[in-house]
Amino acid sequence: MEKVIIKAVKRDVIGKKVGVLRREGKIPGVVYGHHINPISILMDRREVTRAISGLTSSSIVTLDIDGEMHSALIREKQRNYLRNELIHIDFQAVSLKEKIRSKIEVILTGSAPAVKNFNGIVFHEKEFIEVEALPTDLPERFVVDISNLEKIGDQIRISDMKFSDKITVFDDSNDTVVTITGIASEQTEEEPAADSSEPEVVEKGKKEKAEE
Repeated sequence: MEKVIIKAVKRDVIGKKVGVLRREGKIPGVVYGHHINPISILMDRREVTRAISGLTSSSIVTLDIDGEMHSALIREKQRNYLRNELIHIDFQAVSLKEKIRSKIEVILTGSAPAVKNFNGIVFHEKEFIEVEALPTDLPERFVVDISNLEKIGDQIRISDMKFSDKITVFDDSNDTVVTITGIASEQTEEEPAADSSEPEVVEKGKKEKAEE
């Protein structure tokens, strides 16, 4: 992936005065880490929104803070959902030579035959898997193919997945990642089931919280 550089300046303004900066198109943030004192920063909203589009929690970015470079991970994004815009970002500065723990998102791909043949539902039980690795060895995401789930009750566990020998997985290998359930809603003759190649997915997990 192309190197992502985010320019920022140190920020002295805090509290309610930050709202003025947001109205001027700026986003406040903070950088913390094991080897540095927390740094309050300020970024251009348009530039940072474009820069982090498509990045995951394991994507490494380079923060240019007044000319001082820091490798970092995006740890939290606060968003105003009414205005559909970012309002704050937390970064964790990391050493590229030290292993860190991170939760990696699990993405499902493919179509499960059990959905079409038995009216099953794809139940996505585990959306993140916690691993440890050097920052440069952290995967962007884990992609799980569900095309071999043929009947109700079929499932994929962590033990069924393949991982690089450069990472250590901390979740239980018996944890279920995805399973096919038979809790399908009844269909009437007037409302036949729609023919769709995309399985219905029941999601678990926390979502980003909007700032009140």
